[in-house]
Amino acid sequence: MDNPFKNIFSSFFATKESSVLGVDIGPSSIKVVQLKKKGGRAVLETYGELVLGPYAGTDSGRSTVLGTDKLTEALKDLLKEANTTTLNAGMSIPIGSSMITFIKLPTTDEKQLAEMVPIEARKYIPVSISEVSIDYWPIPKDDSSVSEFQNGEKKEVSKETEVLLVVIHNDAVNKNKDIQKAVGLENVFSEIEIFSCMRAALDPGIAPQMIIDFGSSSTKAFIVERGVLRSSHVINRGSQDITLAISKSMSISFEEAEKIKRIQGIVGKTGQDGVAEVSSTTVDYILAEIGRVVMGYYKKNGKKVSKIILTGGGALLKGLREKAALAFETPVEVANPFAKVEYPAFLEEVLKNSGPEFAVAIGLAIRKLQEI
Repeated sequence: MDNPFKNIFSSFFATKESSVLGVDIGPSSIKVVQLKKKGGRAVLETYGELVLGPYAGTDSGRSTVLGTDKLTEALKDLLKEANTTTLNAGMSIPIGSSMITFIKLPTTDEKQLAEMVPIEARKYIPVSISEVSIDYWPIPKDDSSVSEFQNGEKKEVSKETEVLLVVIHNDAVNKNKDIQKAVGLENVFSEIEIFSCMRAALDPGIAPQMIIDFGSSSTKAFIVERGVLRSSHVINRGSQDITLAISKSMSISFEEAEKIKRIQGIVGKTGQDGVAEVSSTTVDYILAEIGRVVMGYYKKNGKKVSKIILTGGGALLKGLREKAALAFETPVEVANPFAKVEYPAFLEEVLKNSGPEFAVAIGLAIRKLQEI
């Protein structure tokens, strides 16, 4: 069996009780990041990634559906290989196990809102309310671009409050708890991956920004304005689909196709005619779907996305940043979440290249560090 570990980095610092872990369990790999607090700054102690394909008896890089026992085994292996020294952790919840939507309710006081949200939420939840956990946040009204007067006439002020509704299936929470217990993690909180990614990838700003998270089996696109999630969309295609398309078109193995994808991306190369076109077919579909999200947000709010940040394992696909910038006519950059922590200078290039994959794990660890 091929060694499933990569980007494993031993601890360079003596560990104290201020150390924390961010644990991101995805469909194709597990990522962990260990940080500690030093002089008011977050300092990287160790990090690592373990691909899950071998644990499912399939190729590295493929998406998997593993039970608690296998995930526990994999996480224990990763924590050992990464030389982590704390069990104080935050864990991710995949967006596929949750529902994020926006509802409007009559403006009222906080107590009444708390009573109204569960009742209204029932209209959107396709399962019994007892099977899920609900949370919500009232979205502050943005008065920066909406005047009380329009065309010289007084405009009626909205009496509704927009609410961000988050619903998580209890099975996902319980699965995290089972893994936590089996591994021995302590003081664990669980958070939907989108919010962890926002914390790690975004800088403070007022104008709308979009994060595109290119995962293995899906791509997540979400718009954030003034630090608040305003729109989210999941596309059921990801970087694995590019590999599968190359594998089929060239009649080669998944492993060989993955190597070609990483070398060539969506940029044409002599001697491998057709590969760029095959890869671009999946990317074009994803970007077209995201384009509809961007246009929908503009039509609803009258605001354009000012910047796009790429995260996830597919973010470094050659040619992707340039293609996205051309498609959206918007500045596009690759996330560098390790820039939010301190680390040895000689690791800068390695961390810059691996950073997009670790956005969620870093976001989890940063939140956990803030609790200390």
